[in-house]
Parts: sequence; C-alpha cells; structure tokens
Amino acid sequence: MQQAIQKRQLENPFVRSPTLDTVLMVERTIEESSGEYNRTELWKNLPKQVMWQTFLVILDYLEDINKIAFDKDGKIAYIWNPELAKRLSKRKEIKL
Repeated sequence: MQQAIQKRQLENPFVRSPTLDTVLMVERTIEESSGEYNRTELWKNLPKQVMWQTFLVILDYLEDINKIAFDKDGKIAYIWNPELAKRLSKRKEIKL
C-alpha cells in the first residue's frame, strides 16, 4: 500500500493515507457490486464519502494485491478467491 500512496503523492501532494476502515468499506462495496461500476460510479455509490485521491490510492492498492481487476470498459471486478487461496496454501510446492 505504501507504494500506491507514494506514487499518488508524487502526482498530488495532498493525498492522505486511507484508514483500514475505509479500505475495507471500498473493498466490500466492490465485492458486492463486482463488474457493475466504473471508478466514478463506484466512488459515488460508496456508503460514506471518501476523498477522490484517497479512493484512487485504495484502488491502486487493491489492484496491486490482486483483489480487483478492471475490464476493457473500465468496470471494476472483485477477483479475490479466498477458498482457492486456502486450498493452494495447503500444497507443499506453493508458498503464499
């Protein structure tokens, strides 16, 4: 997450670090509406207001850790599969 924040701070020095609650709120909203919204639509449909710059940092972070992806139309999809990760973590040849 630190890289995403640093990248955004270079672009805009007023970027703030998101709180864990804010990151989880955005992640839950994406999971519930996977594939339905683009960035702007998702931002407008969040349960609580978030600064745009902070929102972009969160999206960068979630994309960096492979929890979300963007389709060709810019829609945001939740791609994290915890059950698959749990099964894979039990395999000796895979280190998570």
